[in-house]
Amino acid sequence: MQRPAKPCTSVRFRPEPPFSLVNTAKTRTICSFEVLKKRNQANAKDAVLAGPVGSIQSQILDLLENHPNVLDRNCRPGHLTGSSLIIRPEDSRVLVLFHAKLQRWLQPGGHADGDGDMARVALREAIEETGIPELVVVEPAIDLDIHVVEPPHEDAHEHHDVRYLVLAPEDARPVGNYESTGFQWLDRDEINQIDPDDGFVRMMERGLTMLSTLQLARHHCEH
Repeated sequence: MQRPAKPCTSVRFRPEPPFSLVNTAKTRTICSFEVLKKRNQANAKDAVLAGPVGSIQSQILDLLENHPNVLDRNCRPGHLTGSSLIIRPEDSRVLVLFHAKLQRWLQPGGHADGDGDMARVALREAIEETGIPELVVVEPAIDLDIHVVEPPHEDAHEHHDVRYLVLAPEDARPVGNYESTGFQWLDRDEINQIDPDDGFVRMMERGLTMLSTLQLARHHCEH
């Protein structure tokens, strides 16, 4: 699928060039896809290590250690994927799409397909699936998740998902592609309408918390 031809130009967060916001925990970096396309030193293990610590992180690191083809979608029992919690900062609404193959409302995401830069994977898939080239990604990952998928005509297998907060411009209008059949911008109180699993709810709460941290840091920088 064709990649976007221009860098992000989000008015609110000015992602070109990338910059960092520092809180008491970690340095957060916001990048456009144009910046990530030029990056060549990121790797999947570092992306996982930078994510939330816990049993899920340990399981994903174990998969990385024992399966050299973990970036290949044919790797079993599972493989790495990257996904995005897309939020519109102006009103904190979350963008979800109705996945044509899985028949569920989900965040955009997809296979690494050999790319170990998981932030780039997540943002690439988000742009392709929403048609919004101005999206920007916040690093490090806000969430890690392992879940089983059962796509039609495939065996059941695990997605070891590295999840990022992605910011959308105020006037973003998703157009989608063959992978989805609909979109919704939902606020926190409306999320239960899509029957989210525990992993989605956890990711959403972490993403909204990180958005608040970014906005607070920006406010302090401006004053």
